[in-house]
Amino acid sequence: MPLNIDWQQILLHLLNFLILGVGLYLLLYKPVRKFMKKREDGYKEREDKTAEALEEARHSREEYEGRLSAADAEISEMKKHATEEMNAVRAEKLRDAQKEAEDIVSAARASAEKEKKKIIDGVGGDIRDIVNDMAQKVVMSSGVDDAYEKFLSAAEEEEKDGKE
Repeated sequence: MPLNIDWQQILLHLLNFLILGVGLYLLLYKPVRKFMKKREDGYKEREDKTAEALEEARHSREEYEGRLSAADAEISEMKKHATEEMNAVRAEKLRDAQKEAEDIVSAARASAEKEKKKIIDGVGGDIRDIVNDMAQKVVMSSGVDDAYEKFLSAAEEEEKDGKE
């Protein structure tokens, strides 16, 4: 052998290299590959969970928006009914107030009429009393002839005043 290389040594080195390759494959490559696969599966699982959570969040958001719009519609409807009820109550109170005002005015007018009649009746009685007092004074102060003359002259004056 020229360079002191023996075929047996070459085969032995080849066998050692083959054993080293298989050993490294079994000891390093396979566990690293298994670790990488496990890591990749973990990331994929997290991505799937995230996508699922995102989809669930979208669904929940749509559901909540639907509920919110339904609640807004219900609130609007309740507000409309409350406004209608308030307007009805206001109209009823206004009618009651107008009726009460009319009753008060009619009662005041009736009371004023009674007062007026009472005053007129009272004045009529007072006038009669005054006329009687005056007549008695006239009769007492002068004689019957004077009274008769005064009566006639007063009647003539009234007749003149009535014709004019």
